[in-house]
Amino acid sequence: MYLKIHKSGDNTIVALCDRELIGKTLKEGNIKVTITEEFYKGELISREEAVDVLSKAGNVNIFGDKAVSCAIECGVVDKDNVKIINEVAHAQVFRI
Repeated sequence: MYLKIHKSGDNTIVALCDRELIGKTLKEGNIKVTITEEFYKGELISREEAVDVLSKAGNVNIFGDKAVSCAIECGVVDKDNVKIINEVAHAQVFRI
């Protein structure tokens, strides 16, 4: 999985995606999302590292079955809040 952390002022967004999704465009109905290198391709990390980072993160944007299952495993995402786009799992978390 790729992990990239984006910081802007006091805000931090963790971007996590399955390795094989980089560069892919997902389309379903009126939804079109491109998993860009600029936003998602950071450090390659293990499942254990992903769980550790996600459990501490406030704002998260996740694509891919492996990445989303990590977020579910550590309690960051509820499985009922996962969106499927073109057969790919997606979840977002924003803590205020």
